[in-house]
Amino acid sequence: MYKFLIRPILFNFDPEKVHHFTFNFLRFCSKLPFVASFIRRVYRVEDNRLEKQLFGLTFKNPVGLAAGFDKDARLYNELDNFGFGFIEIGTLTPRAQEGNPKKRLFRLKKDNGIINRMGFNNGGVHAAVERLKNNQTVLIGGNIGKNKTTDNDEAVNDYLICFNALFDHVDYFVVNVSSPNTPNLRALQDKAPLTHLLNRLKEENTTKTKPKPIFLKIAPDLSNDQLLDIISIVEETRIDGVIATNTTISREGLESKNSEEIGGLSGKPLKQRSTDVIRFLAEKSNKAFPIIGVGGIHTVEDALEKLEAGADLIQLYTGFIYEGPGLIKKINKALIAKASN
Repeated sequence: MYKFLIRPILFNFDPEKVHHFTFNFLRFCSKLPFVASFIRRVYRVEDNRLEKQLFGLTFKNPVGLAAGFDKDARLYNELDNFGFGFIEIGTLTPRAQEGNPKKRLFRLKKDNGIINRMGFNNGGVHAAVERLKNNQTVLIGGNIGKNKTTDNDEAVNDYLICFNALFDHVDYFVVNVSSPNTPNLRALQDKAPLTHLLNRLKEENTTKTKPKPIFLKIAPDLSNDQLLDIISIVEETRIDGVIATNTTISREGLESKNSEEIGGLSGKPLKQRSTDVIRFLAEKSNKAFPIIGVGGIHTVEDALEKLEAGADLIQLYTGFIYEGPGLIKKINKALIAKASN
């Protein structure tokens, strides 16, 4: 129904406007009697065989929603009804910021992709915290970054502000230094500044009564030598794992008319590269740390490929937009069937 009726209508309109419309529509509908329970009954798959235990957390299933969809923690309860095992909010910054000028979100229909240059648009970490105070059951990841106007030399302070503000309200953290849409942000992926940033966050984490898992989100555009650096940094800083991958700046093989727009590319064109990065990290590290796989998951086969390559959990974003919420259910049912064989 979604792909053949709802999506063709939505795809006739500006993608950012559709995003806001969909949020408002879901929020409104979920307040109507029986709607939320109906959505849960249709889409949720609950089975103990789907549960995943990682770093002290219990994921009810391994299919999560990637950061960027619910940046400001406005819709995590409603999105949870569709059967996600966990939801990652953000990227959040210390201060609210508008992000880059519009138009900044583009569908690549022929390629089943999206280009965005949003630029960490969000209402600031403290506003998100107020909404997260109402959470009771949703497993939440907090994706954190720096403000556009913060120099890289001062970036650590922005990450620490977000870390401390969110600490009591999320279950794990994601350090985002890999978005291509904030000037010079990816320079923080270099070994020296990245090691310093992660060490400071780990130091801060150890001051807490119960430390939270910390993940690093990396770009798919890193070379093999840079990926080897990532492995050594994870080992040295003892963070808990890696999310592979963020969006790509590559435009290889695209056919859509918007393909030359500046920004990060997600969706099917990213599928193979993100899987290759997952496999490389898993093999070269001898599976020394957990990996959350994201990038181009549009089918059950795509999801299984990521898991077989070495991902412990997976996340959807563009696939959720193109394929609809039924994709979550299909993946979870396939995982149950595989567990039964």
